[in-house]
Amino acid sequence: MATVDFAKHPVDIQKTEPKQSKWLDAYQDPVASLYSFTQCITLADIQADGDWKLIIADLGTGSFNMKLKVYKGTDLLSENTIIDLPTGVVTFYMDTHEPRTPAIAVASGPFIYIYKNLKPYFKFTLPPLEVHQVEQDLWNQVKEGRINVYVLREMLEGLRSEGTTLTVRSLRYLQLSDAGDLVQFCEVYKNSPLKRQTVITCLNTLKKSMADEDAISCLVLGTEDKSIYVLDPEAFTILATMSLPSVPVFLSVTGMFDVEYRIVVACRNGTIYTLRRGQDDPVKNCIELSSQIVGMERLNKTIYVACMDQTVKCFSSKGKKLWTVKLPKSITTLEVVDYKPKGFKAVLVALSSGEVHVYKEKYLVDVIKVDDVVTAMRFGRFGREDGALVMVTACGGLQIKILKRTATFEERDFQGGPPAAQNIKLNVPKKTKLFVDQTLRERENAVTMHRTFQRDLYLLRLNTARAYAKALNQSMNPISTNPNEPLKLSAQVQGIGPTFKMTVNLQNTSLNNASTNLHITFDYDEKLYNFRRTYIPVPMLVPGLSYAFETYIECLNDKGISDTVKVYVLKDSTSVPIITGVISMPVSETLVVV
Repeated sequence: MATVDFAKHPVDIQKTEPKQSKWLDAYQDPVASLYSFTQCITLADIQADGDWKLIIADLGTGSFNMKLKVYKGTDLLSENTIIDLPTGVVTFYMDTHEPRTPAIAVASGPFIYIYKNLKPYFKFTLPPLEVHQVEQDLWNQVKEGRINVYVLREMLEGLRSEGTTLTVRSLRYLQLSDAGDLVQFCEVYKNSPLKRQTVITCLNTLKKSMADEDAISCLVLGTEDKSIYVLDPEAFTILATMSLPSVPVFLSVTGMFDVEYRIVVACRNGTIYTLRRGQDDPVKNCIELSSQIVGMERLNKTIYVACMDQTVKCFSSKGKKLWTVKLPKSITTLEVVDYKPKGFKAVLVALSSGEVHVYKEKYLVDVIKVDDVVTAMRFGRFGREDGALVMVTACGGLQIKILKRTATFEERDFQGGPPAAQNIKLNVPKKTKLFVDQTLRERENAVTMHRTFQRDLYLLRLNTARAYAKALNQSMNPISTNPNEPLKLSAQVQGIGPTFKMTVNLQNTSLNNASTNLHITFDYDEKLYNFRRTYIPVPMLVPGLSYAFETYIECLNDKGISDTVKVYVLKDSTSVPIITGVISMPVSETLVVV
């Protein structure tokens, strides 16, 4: 496989890159056998020669072959073996000596290994935790031979069921099932002192007293016992200890330890806590999420959080949710882009589909295609290039890209969604004096207003019920309430007078039963109107069909007086009408004789 030194030949690389891409392919090794996470990768000028190196803590197989590797360009510069699985790698300045070379800190198990000039310099060990007194007494009794291995196992299981945190020795003992293994385990370890040691879960740095790039920095680390420690960079003593409700997994640190600082911590319970100088209770400033956290980064005064529900959420420093972006695939890792030559700041989101999305605020500005799933990435200065992106894939590949100096990112959303105008706030007018007076009146007379409203509502319901009951008793409704004769009546009057045409429509609304023995008759004022047909026999009504019956009405008065006409639908052997329709007759025009 051909490799290219991207620091020396940027022109040759550009020729092989598509014009529409914003990135140059500097180096690609699909069989580099690197297995790491974003927290275990960093870029730093560890030799103070202006040539920035790539520092990777390789997880190996997970049980052995864990190493700290330093790359100069594409060549492996240094390699150191790590005893336990690494959980974080950072570089920091621990003194003011010249030349200004930073040290490398690697978190592994309960230890922090410090490397200076690519050589082991110091090992810091976390302070041991207090062992539960009952557990200590049980192992002392085993040592003295007062209890057997079965009693010890039963008592330790009882302690664990009560929620007591046991030591590693007791947990391994509970994993054994064979009687011979239990006896052998006790014989080997009963004379050793019982210790409870925690491990480091995340690592970061905090400037001590100055904000310069090469200023002395403290180490900030989170542990499995739900604690945050701040270490002095010179004596490696604990400067501050803070407790959390859950185990920290991601850290974002800003400020200075001697002045003011803020530590944003993402924990395993799906909650983000903010720790400040002099603050004891982190629960006051917390952000609760609906899903577990995959990655967290802080950019300016906003917090970007990637969750397992395929979303990226943005919060303000005070915990207010600003926006949420739904992604098509699950997220593997998160990284921040801070390209200072152009002042470009964005967030890189790696997906399980092999794509890396670039978001500037909530807008998708670029998509990087990768042949494999990216599990770790770091953006920064590499070699002598300011905009290098280092990516480690799930199959152990290493890929390095360089951001083009001519690349521009447009702030437009590639994904569908509501228009941008929807985010513009409306110009809501201020509250007027009348509105304020009405509000005060409602507050002062709330009980009286509610009682008046309830009284009027009850009166409305009562009057409606009375009218409905009267209509049922007098059969004055146009829809039949008799379940045996479900009919629907409608009538219309046509003409301007003095002769009108009335059309009565009847419809059987039942499903299968036909209506028979029906009649239509009318009730009217004989001094005003004269009907040509006052009685209309109705044939059998088939369900679902509408039947029309016509008659002519002659108005006998020419003084502009009108009245109502009632239409009755009757049935043989029934004195009460099935349906009654009330029709308001129009005013008749005067008959003009020519």
